[in-house]
Amino acid sequence: MSDGGDLTGGCLCGGVRYRATERPMGVVNCHCGQCRRFHGHFGAYITIPRKTVVIEAQDTLSWYRSSAKAQRGFCSRCGSSLFWSGDEGALLDIAAGTLDQPTSLTTLRHIYAADKGDYYTLDDGLERFPQGAPEPP
Repeated sequence: MSDGGDLTGGCLCGGVRYRATERPMGVVNCHCGQCRRFHGHFGAYITIPRKTVVIEAQDTLSWYRSSAKAQRGFCSRCGSSLFWSGDEGALLDIAAGTLDQPTSLTTLRHIYAADKGDYYTLDDGLERFPQGAPEPP
């Protein structure tokens, strides 16, 4: 459980558990085709420095190379979708649905909105980007 400090979480069966010692600004929803297939719907992620994440249990953690530049972490026992990790960077994306509650986080924006599924609408008034969010100046 999170109390406003560290964020903790894990997979459905408990084979993977993690602790994030840095809090993100919020949650970003990704609507790209890979996220929709990996999660069964759009992906909701927090992004934090990789060095601030401690994997406390990883017996069932597996990685799938999903593109030439990234891999996705999941539990090989229960199938929970957990992480997105780009090869070139110090950041790690953690699936927000795997966080222990309460998180005190809110959703900030939608990315890859041009690729969203045709079976849902984006009508929440949040910031939207057709592709990825622009890099900060």
